[in-house]
Amino acid sequence: MRVLEHPAGPTGLSADQARALLKALGDPLRLQVIEALGSGERCVCDLTADLGLAQSKLSFHLRVMKEAGLIEGRVQGRWIYYRLQPQAIAALQTWLADLTAHCGRPAAPCDG
Repeated sequence: MRVLEHPAGPTGLSADQARALLKALGDPLRLQVIEALGSGERCVCDLTADLGLAQSKLSFHLRVMKEAGLIEGRVQGRWIYYRLQPQAIAALQTWLADLTAHCGRPAAPCDG
């Protein structure tokens, strides 16, 4: 059985959820944010400075990643601090591993 045939595969991640995570990761700017957050929690002010983005543009990308479940934020004073959601990344890793587990299997012969 393939993961894609189930609403939620063995990882608990549905194909729709995996697509949402992959879509959120598919933008180069969002990947830069993910890489920046890989070293730990970061203030939005640091992310705008480090990535050279206007805060409005960064806010859009952060919202997409937050809605996908890749990151979460916490408010402290007037700033928001963002961090990765390791569970989402681990679930995507497991989903991808499950997807590739049998991809080398040859096709059954055709009857036609």
